[in-house]
Amino acid sequence: MTARTKTLIRGARLLGGAPQDVLIDGETIAAVGSGLDAEGAQVVEAEGLVLLPGLVDLHTHLREPGREDSETVLTGTRAAAAGGYTAVHAMANTFPVADTAGVVEQVWRLGKESGYCDVQPVGAVTVGLEGKHLAELGAMHDSAAGVRVFSDDGKCVHDAVIMRRALEYVKAFDGVIAQHAQEPRLTEGAQMNEGAVSAELGLGGWPAVAEESIIARDVLLAAHVDSRVHICHLSTAGSVEIVRWAKSKGWNVTAEVTPHHLLLTDELVRTYNPVYKVNPPLRTEADVLALRAALADGAIDCVATDHAPHPHEDKDCEWPAAAMGMVGLETALSVVQQTMVDTGLLDWAGVADRMSFRPAAISRLAGQGRPVAEGEPANLTLVDPAYRGDVDPAGFASRSRNTPYEGRELPGRVTHTFLRGRATVVDGKLA
Repeated sequence: MTARTKTLIRGARLLGGAPQDVLIDGETIAAVGSGLDAEGAQVVEAEGLVLLPGLVDLHTHLREPGREDSETVLTGTRAAAAGGYTAVHAMANTFPVADTAGVVEQVWRLGKESGYCDVQPVGAVTVGLEGKHLAELGAMHDSAAGVRVFSDDGKCVHDAVIMRRALEYVKAFDGVIAQHAQEPRLTEGAQMNEGAVSAELGLGGWPAVAEESIIARDVLLAAHVDSRVHICHLSTAGSVEIVRWAKSKGWNVTAEVTPHHLLLTDELVRTYNPVYKVNPPLRTEADVLALRAALADGAIDCVATDHAPHPHEDKDCEWPAAAMGMVGLETALSVVQQTMVDTGLLDWAGVADRMSFRPAAISRLAGQGRPVAEGEPANLTLVDPAYRGDVDPAGFASRSRNTPYEGRELPGRVTHTFLRGRATVVDGKLA
């Protein structure tokens, strides 16, 4: 990575608006305006490029410790930087599980050493993700990692009493429980979305109500104890309506959607290609359209990648045996451009809100998701929205290649990423 110095970004479209110059001095933005003096500064000619605050991902699987064959903190943060991210939240389903202060501090320190983006660990809600006993929530919060987000993602906190206790506990330090909404009894043996396609293919169906019933319960619990709940990877039209209703009550409910649920449908499962096997499953076209509309109007707060890397042997097998999950850090912004910007549902300022400002606010992450303004940390992303190219996973920075977009043309390309003034990506390549 290049050393911090003075950098002038010249003529970039700030949040998609009129061209402006941005001067970076050390770790901060020194000035924003027109015709800024470039003396002593490296100049990035940014005509036609869109300048965004560094992206923040609330939902990233970095796999370390324990599954370094899939991803490491270093490779995952390199992938994040390549995708325009300056901060990611590392989920707790590692080996060992991040359910103690020691493990979350290990992940946090590995993030500090990698240098490609900030890594904020997510702590487990229950010991070993087993759903029986609360993990050391207070100790993880009080650790050097300062954990505020807790999730058993990969599994649902299905016991209502445990969920209530977790919500009550984190309220003391303004934490949030991020729920993987999946009623386990309703999804036993499930392989894909329950519907016409699953019936035709003879694959076990994953009903929408398995997600929606948990969300309905948890928004009521959050309201009852006046605490914060965040819904991970919301995927159905019915889930949207429940979240919309909860927000209309003024309850502390937020929700995320993944890029793949904004673009892909269960029709792709007809190929039996396990690259399309994911949790929650790809849903119907009607669900996709409802998710896009909800992200546009703010009922869904943010985009989160659910970056889930797997080695090829866990995906290159028959559908029932394949692992669930897709990599997403390096393609997320392109998918959002295609589904939301190019369709007119969001402008670039809206993208900054849903992919930087709001996720940072949900996790209370200091120094990230900040305005592009004088005196703010120089966490920035430059995007070429005119670019069009086919996705080639061979060029990914991630250790894994399980992308559903291989060979698909997607718009947009991250040309530069700056982490507190340090260039982590230059001209589309890792620095």
